[in-house]
Amino acid sequence: MPAYSLTPLPQKLGLTPGHRARLLDAPAHFLNLLGDVAGQVLFLDEGSDLDYVHLFVNEIECLENQLSQLRSRIKPNGMIWVSWYKKSAKLPTELTEVRIRETALALGLVDVKVCAVDEQWSGLKLVIRLKDREKP
Repeated sequence: MPAYSLTPLPQKLGLTPGHRARLLDAPAHFLNLLGDVAGQVLFLDEGSDLDYVHLFVNEIECLENQLSQLRSRIKPNGMIWVSWYKKSAKLPTELTEVRIRETALALGLVDVKVCAVDEQWSGLKLVIRLKDREKP
């Protein structure tokens, strides 16, 4: 957890015990960042009806392809986190918060939160627009 943040990462991400979750291209250390919560979440390689998806990406084409598929995989009140390299990481990325937001909006997803995942990754939380959510 970055020194400037006292909030545990799972709390920042809204990841809670019992969630059905999927990680895509997460860095090797990501589960360690989640601490004990990682063992209380059902991480799936496939499937739908997901509460939480976290995509780590740095190329616009990959973002567009993945987001269009992932939107249909989450529950109506589920979330998709998109993480990309921070500018301060000085690592190659085609993405910025603005590009991710524009791509998401075109797919009916809205951003509701941004956070630092670690020293290299930023994250943007996306959800389905309220008016577009299926009613139970």
